[in-house]
Amino acid sequence: MLPCTAHSIKLCTIELCPTVENVNDAPRLDHQVCFALYSASRAATAVYRPVLEDLGLTYPQYLVMLVLWESEPRGVKELGEELGLDSGTLSPLLKRLEALGLVERRRSGEDERRVAVHLTPAGRELSSKAGAIPQRLADAAGLSPVELDQLRTTLERLTEALHRAH
Repeated sequence: MLPCTAHSIKLCTIELCPTVENVNDAPRLDHQVCFALYSASRAATAVYRPVLEDLGLTYPQYLVMLVLWESEPRGVKELGEELGLDSGTLSPLLKRLEALGLVERRRSGEDERRVAVHLTPAGRELSSKAGAIPQRLADAAGLSPVELDQLRTTLERLTEALHRAH
């Protein structure tokens, strides 16, 4: 166990020093890593929202399209694993993208249980319109490219560690 100090790091409401001596030692919102992550995520999504609205996409739909623009076709299971989404969340997203004419779901000829997601010509074309979206967030963040890369790397490490912890 780490030694207790006044500057102990807190993740959400998990205290490294669980004894609260008085009210002033109680967990504070502004010291919570999870709240900083939550706030940053909401702020980033707010920056994306107007640009994505112009494309007719929500943020989760945009994430699906990003994966497909990297490489397609993708299996539904593979998409879910890459995005960290269960089938109950992913299926409605794919259905809406299909209704927009951006993707097609096709059953595999070799295995009827396997469904592959393909971009339509409209889905491929949308990629060029979405090209400036990452730069918009980078500009809004006010961080250098090196700082953004370090932040992404740190967040990936945090995500991996938290997944291993449960």
